[in-house]
Formats: sequence, structure tokens, C-alpha cells
Amino acid sequence: MNDINLQQDSNKHHPKHHQLLFLLAYLQSHDYRFITISPASHQIVNARQRAVFANSLTDIFGWNRIFQPENIDSTLFNLMQSADIAIQVETGLKSLLRVSSINHQLFLHSAFPTLANSSVFFGPDTYRFAHAIYNFLITANQPINRAVDIGTGSGAGAIMLALALPECDIVAADINNDALELARINVQSESIDNIRLVQSDLLHQLDGHFDLIMANPPYLNDASERAYRHGGGQLGAALSLDIVDAAIERLNPNGTLLLYTGVAIVDGHDAFLELAKTKLDFAGFIYQYTEIDPDIFGEELLSQAYSGADRIAAVVLTATKPA
Repeated sequence: MNDINLQQDSNKHHPKHHQLLFLLAYLQSHDYRFITISPASHQIVNARQRAVFANSLTDIFGWNRIFQPENIDSTLFNLMQSADIAIQVETGLKSLLRVSSINHQLFLHSAFPTLANSSVFFGPDTYRFAHAIYNFLITANQPINRAVDIGTGSGAGAIMLALALPECDIVAADINNDALELARINVQSESIDNIRLVQSDLLHQLDGHFDLIMANPPYLNDASERAYRHGGGQLGAALSLDIVDAAIERLNPNGTLLLYTGVAIVDGHDAFLELAKTKLDFAGFIYQYTEIDPDIFGEELLSQAYSGADRIAAVVLTATKPA
């Protein structure tokens, strides 16, 4: 790993914030890329004997493996120390943050495993959500001047939208301040100036209406009720249904809700779809509902909450408000 010339401007950011920006610049300059897989698959890969210690940048910031400071570039280690993300463990050091990529964009998010309530999650759902945004924009035929990403997390969805629509006024909202802090760094790393980050529970702390409301919310029934994972309700669908309600109330005429979520299928029945249809039909919305992956988070079927479920499916709901 080679050194990179990093200049500091301490007037703009908290020092740790600034160092994390330098860290992303360092990784970009070294062509860092990492596709984050599901937690269950990640655990399997990291349990292999040869995967115990880090030998590369992806080992440190992707697989989140233990590393020795003498085995990495001094510039990188100094950045990690300055940002206070290199923590001591029994056999070495480990990064408190991970970095994943979508195309050429890099995103800071929480370390593995994501056990804390305030964890900032990034994984296969993030990639599916980004793909849903891309597909939506290909066919969108109404102007999108103002948009909001509910539960923005790492900011990945808002950033992908901003790169495609640089003139759009985008609000990236999250109830989790830790998520907003990482999203702010991710946004600034891409030199994006049309995203505003706001701490908000759904849209309650935001004013006005939107041409696009999009979300990739928590949708599981999590026994620990971790905010980044727990969707509420019997099978995790409560938050997704609340987002449908918010869209009905806060979309402009011809505005669209783009919702990527997961739903539990019980005896072949999709309860989320039935409840969402009732709400949307009553409001006169035109909508399309697509199951894009029939089987995700299969390990959840072992839990008591999903003991009666056939499967958990990934779905995309697009719903447009009448003019």
C-alpha cells in the first residue's frame, strides 16, 4: 500500500469527520471495491481458517477482519487512529467502520456484526434498492424537483438519486443520528451539493410535499427491536405501511412512492400487499407491485416470529398519486 498526499482543512469539519473523508479518498486512490453480502454469508466466509487475519484493504474494511498495524501502510493507520476507528481486540486491531461500494461510489457503514441498536446497515438490500431506483428513473415520465429518502441509513439511495438528478432537491432523512453522520461523510465524499440531511421520524419533522418519496425501511420482526432492523407489527410490516400512509398524505399530484421492502409470505398470502392495496385503492393511486427476490433472510424462518411463514420476499412497490 502506497502513501497518498492528504491535505487538511480543519475549518469545515470535526477532526474525526475530516479524517474519515481522507480515509475514503485514500481507498478511492487505491481502487478499493467491496460488495457486501448478507450477515449470514459474511459469518460463514469469515469463519474459514484462512480468513482470520487481514491481508488487504478489503480484509480490513470489507470483511472487517483483525489486522496488525505493522502490516499496513503508515498513512492508512494514522488516518484510522486520527478518526478513532482502530480498536484493540485480543489478537490485534479491528476497524469500527466498514466501507462498501456501489459502482465507483464508496460508503461508510457499521462494523460487522451489526448488533447495536444504532447500527448503520449496508448489504444486499442496499444493492436491490439502488437497482430499484435505477429502474424507476429509466421509466419515470414526470419531473422530480423535490424528493425524500426515508430512513436513508448510509445515504446510498439518496446519493444514487442525486448522481442521476443533480438538479433535484433531495432530503435524506433518518431517525438515527449516527446514520446521518456517516451519510454526511458519504455525501461529501462524492462532492454532492443537492442533498440535505435531516433527523426525522418518517416525515414528521419535514415540511411540504414531494414529487418522489422513496424508502428502504427495516422490515424484519427483530426480537431485540434494533432500530435499523425492526419493522414493527406481527411480521415486520408496520413501518412499511406507515410509509405508504405518509406517501398518500405528502406526495404532490403525479408524485410517486418508491418502496423497497421485505414481506413475510404465510400460506402463500402476502398480508402487506393486501393492506397496502386497501390504502392505495381508497386514495385512488395507480400502483405496481413486483416481487424481485422470493427468498431472502432465510435464517429468520428458524425464529419464533416467523415459525408460520413460508418465506420472506423482497418486493418493490411503486405508487403514483392521481393528478
